[in-house]
Amino acid sequence: MLVALALTLGGLAVLPLAADRFVVSAGRISHALGLSPILVGALLVGFGTSLPEMVVSGLAAAKGDPDFAVANVIGSNVANLGLVLGVAALMRPISAGRALIRKEGTLVLIVTLLYVALHINGDVERWEGVVLAIVLGLTLGLLIRWSRASILDEAGEDLSTMVTVRRELVVGLVTMVFTVGAATALVEGAERLAIELDIQSAFIAATLVAVGTSLPELATAVAAVRRNQSDLVLGNVLGSNLFNALAVGGLAALIGPGVIDPGFTPLLWLLLGVTVGAGLLIATGGRLVRWEGAVLILGFVAFVAVAGSTLA
Repeated sequence: MLVALALTLGGLAVLPLAADRFVVSAGRISHALGLSPILVGALLVGFGTSLPEMVVSGLAAAKGDPDFAVANVIGSNVANLGLVLGVAALMRPISAGRALIRKEGTLVLIVTLLYVALHINGDVERWEGVVLAIVLGLTLGLLIRWSRASILDEAGEDLSTMVTVRRELVVGLVTMVFTVGAATALVEGAERLAIELDIQSAFIAATLVAVGTSLPELATAVAAVRRNQSDLVLGNVLGSNLFNALAVGGLAALIGPGVIDPGFTPLLWLLLGVTVGAGLLIATGGRLVRWEGAVLILGFVAFVAVAGSTLA
């Protein structure tokens, strides 16, 4: 029990810190090279904050546990929309640009529909991973195309006045190593804990691990709210959910296909419901106010309750 707790808590402690520092390095490099803000927020930050989910789900799939991998994707996406956005909105109302809602918001809804449709039958197959990978490529193309509309004014700055790209590349690689190590410990600890407590690993993945791997998104959202950067909050969450469903879900399906627990059916519908609900709240008035943030948090609590009844 002590070893399982140590591995789980140690992984949860190191994982968000390492992933967050990776995001910082990616952001500094992109800033130095004059990349688009949309590209930074949706691609670099979105990918970086989804790195924990990718490593955790990939390792679980490789160990023949598709339930763990699917639960982590579903739980993380619900945590992003319910917990992360909810906490951010409670701190300060979040405004959303029409372009962000129309483009990335619609894209997230379509991708979520695709993910639910592929997994609702209770099977995870490699061809589904191929489909998700293809859609990921198309999504990246769209994000890059949209990013061309706004290039950072700092593109022409002298890199000598900024953090050197070389140093941030080294830091980024080191933090990636720590991320992989922490994720390995987290998966091992969570699985041991589930066995010793006679709880399904899928429930732990959908709740404890999902929240742990969403901590980078939460940390980024809190920092962005403090700086009054609403677009960064929404861009981070939407980008992360895109990568979770496509990159993380696709990788898990390619590595470890199999039959998943029937208890995932209501959780998949809840994921779709939370996605639609969050979109409606944001689209109404173009902002997310405090009471709406409280509603999103209650949605996440409801998800945990349902996961407890269907998976535990």
